[in-house]
Amino acid sequence: MNTSRSPLPVRVVALSGGVGGARLAAGLQQILAAGHLTVVVNTGDDFEHWGLTICPDLDTVLYNLAGIHNPETGWGRADESFQVLEEMERYGGEVWFRLGDRDLALHLRRTEWLRQGLSLTEITDRLRHMWAVPSRILPMCNEPVRTLVHTDEGDLPFQHYFVRRRCEPTLVALSFVGGEQARPTPDVLEALAEADLIVFGPSNPYVSLDPILSVPGMRAAIQRAPGPKVGVSPIVGGRALKGPAAKMMRELGELISPLTVVDHFGDLLDGFVIDQEDAALADAVILPTLVTDTIMVDGQAQARLAQEVVEFGLSLPVHPQR
Repeated sequence: MNTSRSPLPVRVVALSGGVGGARLAAGLQQILAAGHLTVVVNTGDDFEHWGLTICPDLDTVLYNLAGIHNPETGWGRADESFQVLEEMERYGGEVWFRLGDRDLALHLRRTEWLRQGLSLTEITDRLRHMWAVPSRILPMCNEPVRTLVHTDEGDLPFQHYFVRRRCEPTLVALSFVGGEQARPTPDVLEALAEADLIVFGPSNPYVSLDPILSVPGMRAAIQRAPGPKVGVSPIVGGRALKGPAAKMMRELGELISPLTVVDHFGDLLDGFVIDQEDAALADAVILPTLVTDTIMVDGQAQARLAQEVVEFGLSLPVHPQR
């Protein structure tokens, strides 16, 4: 492991959903040279609320890379207040999605810019510059793609399933509405083509990474990319550290295991990272495997894992255009 602590001049693209992917991205930003990290973020979770466009995963990544996130939840702003939410409840408005006062300002500004005709990519770049984030944060596409959850109680928009219903209905299937009309942005395609390494963050494979991969042309662009591709398991010891991935696996009839994640991404990966708690599974993984501590309890742990993932990824043979 590199102990010099000099920033690595390695161009990395990280595919990310919310908290897990954002934490690894924050670790990568710590160890890489400024401007060498690009995070391609899921926007299938985006939705409209109070007349505003809300982009939960983009904002979680932004807040984590800017160091202004709530350290207890991993999402939302630190030192947040909820006076607007309390007043909205007084007026009978919907308050199941907890928008904080600081967070609300971002949503107001984003929605204003969208109405002025700016793309989501342009807006996100403005926001990261405002917070002096050196890494690029790119939405997976500019077109609206919305994750629809098919359950035993009917179809639910993702945030209604995830937040309002707390993932209680049984998952039957998922679809990504608007995906056929979407395309990877030129910025995303350029970042993938120039990457020395592509990292699939420890995010939910079904509702965080699959929406990214569902964008027409995205899988082919990842496969064409010259750098190796490494996945980091979001499953540790038969459980998901954050979110409903384990519940979804069970309801889809899948084994709650890192092996399921490897099988899910198929030939997109050149290597895989699993937690030391799952070391006994290493021989069953069909790819070169790094076994390490993947629990990111603080910034130091994030940087350590990021360093190990990068060094492991760069050690792998490259198999472009598979």
